[in-house]
Amino acid sequence: MPSNPPVTHSVAVIGAGPAGLMAAETLATAGVAVTVYDAMPSVGRKFLMAGRGGLNLTHSESLLTFVDCYGAARDRLAPHIQAFPPSALIGWAHGLGQATFTGSSGRIFPVAMKASPLLRAWLARLDGLGVRFEMRQRWRGWDGAGALILDSAPPTKPEAKTPAATILALGGGSWAKLGSNGAWTQILAARGVSIAPLQPANCGFAIRWSDVFRDRFAGAPLKGVRFSHASAAVHGEAMISRDGIEGGAIYALSASLREAINADGAAALDIDLRPDISEADLHTRLCVVKSGETLSNRLRRVAGLSPVAIGLLREAHGVALPTEASALAHAVKHTPLTLHATAALDRAISTAGGVSFDAVDDDLQLRALPGVFVAGEMLDWEAPTGGYLLQACFATGVAAARGALAVMGGE
Repeated sequence: MPSNPPVTHSVAVIGAGPAGLMAAETLATAGVAVTVYDAMPSVGRKFLMAGRGGLNLTHSESLLTFVDCYGAARDRLAPHIQAFPPSALIGWAHGLGQATFTGSSGRIFPVAMKASPLLRAWLARLDGLGVRFEMRQRWRGWDGAGALILDSAPPTKPEAKTPAATILALGGGSWAKLGSNGAWTQILAARGVSIAPLQPANCGFAIRWSDVFRDRFAGAPLKGVRFSHASAAVHGEAMISRDGIEGGAIYALSASLREAINADGAAALDIDLRPDISEADLHTRLCVVKSGETLSNRLRRVAGLSPVAIGLLREAHGVALPTEASALAHAVKHTPLTLHATAALDRAISTAGGVSFDAVDDDLQLRALPGVFVAGEMLDWEAPTGGYLLQACFATGVAAARGALAVMGGE
């Protein structure tokens, strides 16, 4: 049976992050002429920053458990992740000469533990496929004739660009200096596209620390504790900042904490400073009191609390901090903090909100703008860190490209 003839259309990809580059590769592999536009001087700036901490590509857990991490967007993202699952992403990385390994937590990383070698190999592949890059080109929407409006830096005479399809992969609204400033929300909203407001995700939170606690413990890590909010609990660590608290365990709870703040103006975070022992055992230990021993020394010697944990205990309970063993054990196991606000959107690891899934079809094509597809963090989904963010960006990049191929008559 004869194969379909090569696709000869041209497609514009706006945004040179993981979703945009994966869309470009998928299209170019199918024979499409692809040009990638980006406002920054170089590609993958936020991708490179993510790689500084090891570049967590994806996760090794079962696909059923994996897609559950996308919460309300699970059912809309699941088909795209099933079509380009973690195994496909790992195979893709291996194809670029980047071996991977699975950490003790199930997270999957490149052996190189950074993004730069993978990005170099990826750009070499894209170059071999004929993908063109036009940097310092900021997308401003479309003109009256439907051509893309792109402002160049330094300014040059504008050139009308009318591709057969356009894939938007402009990121969310965090780390604007790396390219994702969320300006696209106004452009698409003006065209009738439903946009959920961008909000911080995987972010820190503001707490009104006392001056004494802030000055002594800002920058101190809080390790081996359990954080709880509503029905969710996370065992891990966090960092005390001058303005509040941040870190991996906090990021894992950030969606529910943010929504509580949106609804009530504050969120209650409960901390178990010694999750490895029961309250009854801790009570027994705290019953042993040395003559003349200060409460801080007792907590350090008997309860095994670090200075920052003791400081946090005093900060949370204040003058009400009990000394009697039973009440003190309960206080250690239940240290309450009140969170008043999220950290700034620009400092969040990722963002919630974006293009509503009701505004796109199953191929991620905008219903209000036929021939325009959306991928990556522009869509209204969020997920915890752990490989879920990059996996969804790659998978939706593939999905948007395949959608574009379908409308152009390709495979």
